[in-house]
Amino acid sequence: MLSLRSVSGSNSSRGIAAVVGVGPRLGSAVARKFASEGYTIAILSRDLEKLSQLAEEIAQAAKAQVFALRVDCADARSVREAFEGVLSLGPVEVLVYNACEPPAANEDARPAPFLAVTPDAFHRALAVSAGGAFHCAQQSLRVPPCAALHVVASQVIPGMVERGRGTIIFTGSSASVTGFAGYSDLSSGKFALRGLSQSLAREFQPAGVHIAHVIIDGVIGERRVFQPHF
Repeated sequence: MLSLRSVSGSNSSRGIAAVVGVGPRLGSAVARKFASEGYTIAILSRDLEKLSQLAEEIAQAAKAQVFALRVDCADARSVREAFEGVLSLGPVEVLVYNACEPPAANEDARPAPFLAVTPDAFHRALAVSAGGAFHCAQQSLRVPPCAALHVVASQVIPGMVERGRGTIIFTGSSASVTGFAGYSDLSSGKFALRGLSQSLAREFQPAGVHIAHVIIDGVIGERRVFQPHF
């Protein structure tokens, strides 16, 4: 079931920027940046209550329209329903996919050795990092539901391709290029995400859609990083 909450602000003329995987650090900083640049913002994560609070903060600070939607990126149906809500607002001009499943850990919070990683944990890491990115990208490339009313469903033209523009940014990490001991689940998901992004970039570049994989090679945790200067 779709869960969407909105916070009103000034109307945007730049379109919708959807940020998937929004927490207190990178995701929220990216959402704030696009809001300050005049975009209507859709922020998505699993915790709708925290997301709604952030939406209100961003809307007040940037005088922007911000919509909060709950999504579980490991669940294809959840992603589809969430993006039905996003696309009901209009076409997505920018998608930032920042969702990531934390690596399996021991009771002392240290990374779990490979033999201690459960199949469920491994599959979820792949589902969130790569599977969720796959579903979000497919949904973002479609036209809004209102446009689909005018054509046969099987003939729906991808939204960004139809407009000849659009941007999709996938966020990676050091684990996207190097497999570390104790991070078999995280690295596998991040490697898959990098491969997906490279394939999509080459496929959709001729159509005018820019797709990039950005590696954040470090831990975002210091207080001074919470309010970055772009």
